[in-house]
Amino acid sequence: MTAHGPVLPIWTCAGCGAPWPCPTRKRELRAEFDKAPVSLAIYMGSYLVWAAEDLVWVPAGGLHQRFVGWVR
Repeated sequence: MTAHGPVLPIWTCAGCGAPWPCPTRKRELRAEFDKAPVSLAIYMGSYLVWAAEDLVWVPAGGLHQRFVGWVR
């Protein structure tokens, strides 16, 4: 279990305080979903929807980049 989980409803990292997903969590997720990038995109898309409910003041494009835009 990672120490870099989200602190809700503000969506910061419990491990380092950066906006979640933080760089460390992104590295962990890339390794975890190494051979399944589509699954990673779907997984992070579900977090995007969840975060959009809490972070109503953040522009949609910013949320997309933060949660899904880094997935290749």
